[in-house]
Amino acid sequence: MDGSGLAQVVQRMVTIIALLACMAPPIVSAHDVPNDVRIQAFLRPSGQTLRLVVRVPLAAMQEVDFPRRDAGYLEFSRADEALKTAAKLWIADRTEIFEDETRLPYPEIAFIRVSLPSDRSFSAYDSAVAHLAEPRLPDSTNLYWNQGLLDVLLEYPIRSDRAKFSIQPKVGRLGLQVVTTLQFLPATGETRALEFHGDPGLVHLDPGWHQAAFRFVKAGFLHILDGTDHLFFILCLVIPFRRFKVLALIVTAFTVAHSITLIASAAGAAPGALWFPPLVEALIAGSILYMALENIVGGSAHRRWMLAFAFGLVHGFGFSFALRESLQFAGTHLLTSLLAFNAGVEAGQLLVLAILVPVLNLAFRSARMERYGTLLLSAIVAHVAWHWLAERWERLAKFPWPQPDASELASAIRWLIAALVLAGVVWWINRKLQNRYPAATGLR
Repeated sequence: MDGSGLAQVVQRMVTIIALLACMAPPIVSAHDVPNDVRIQAFLRPSGQTLRLVVRVPLAAMQEVDFPRRDAGYLEFSRADEALKTAAKLWIADRTEIFEDETRLPYPEIAFIRVSLPSDRSFSAYDSAVAHLAEPRLPDSTNLYWNQGLLDVLLEYPIRSDRAKFSIQPKVGRLGLQVVTTLQFLPATGETRALEFHGDPGLVHLDPGWHQAAFRFVKAGFLHILDGTDHLFFILCLVIPFRRFKVLALIVTAFTVAHSITLIASAAGAAPGALWFPPLVEALIAGSILYMALENIVGGSAHRRWMLAFAFGLVHGFGFSFALRESLQFAGTHLLTSLLAFNAGVEAGQLLVLAILVPVLNLAFRSARMERYGTLLLSAIVAHVAWHWLAERWERLAKFPWPQPDASELASAIRWLIAALVLAGVVWWINRKLQNRYPAATGLR
């Protein structure tokens, strides 16, 4: 084939590819789905009716064709049907509400309207309901369709406004990042404010203690399994010590320690400064690095449980950061939820240990394999932890040095006193253990 023949073949191939591209169905580009969507909602039971008032950006109403005029301005006089479709498709269909575990029937759309981005009526329930009853905006209003706000009032029939209510919003597809702010106004008058991201699952608005406990046991269990740094720390604890008595002492010390700081943080005793979470994350990476290096050089069990306790205090603050947003779902059962979260964390740790110990015992079948395996695994963990520490320290270094005031200094002194008391208790327990269980706490 000469050069002209080859050129003709290439030209035909290009023509065929272009035709196939034209025939292919259009692909929805990523910008059609908004990046950040904020939803405001009020939920109020009153008499035999429960009212859900919702405000959603119109830009999040995908697959709905709103009537437009001129350069894309919304034509309000012809938009009623499209607005109802959007309200049904993206709000009513995706919101499930339960009364005493019984799902409520499909709601009635009582009011619906479009509001300007500058409207502030959703600062309170009464003003939001009053605004919904106002006449719609005139067609002379120049509002681009994707800049407006869709306000909807849904009404559900209920048996009693004193019942236990729960809600399951499925609004995660409205945007890449969806944040919902919900105010629950029960008949008792004690308003509760909730904020959740994406699809939070079933949310009990006034949970019983068993509902709160179940939710937080699950949260603690999943958190320990999702937390790579905590899993690496447990791995470092297990690698050199795979005997039940020794592991029981070490894991118990770690659990007690992180329970102390987790509960203290939930009670508001931890520093609230912006630099504190990055500091804790850096210290967690440092604890993993230290434990991995100690595995390499060799350590003793009686020191290991004390180190597990000391580093557990740091990891407890890390757990509290993950728990902070979820505590809004505890209702009036704060202590129960904290204990349940700890129980979930402990269950996750036990599952990890139940897998790690047999696997490591199988891998370390001889003294030589144990030594080389310990060195190899610890070196890998140390390498990863070093990179974590460098990254987190760089993030921490961006914060200016704190300049504590009198109250912060007093809080620091209280924490120092508590640390000294804990150190004394740990020293006393260690002496007792060495005297009573020398085999369990002696050197390897």
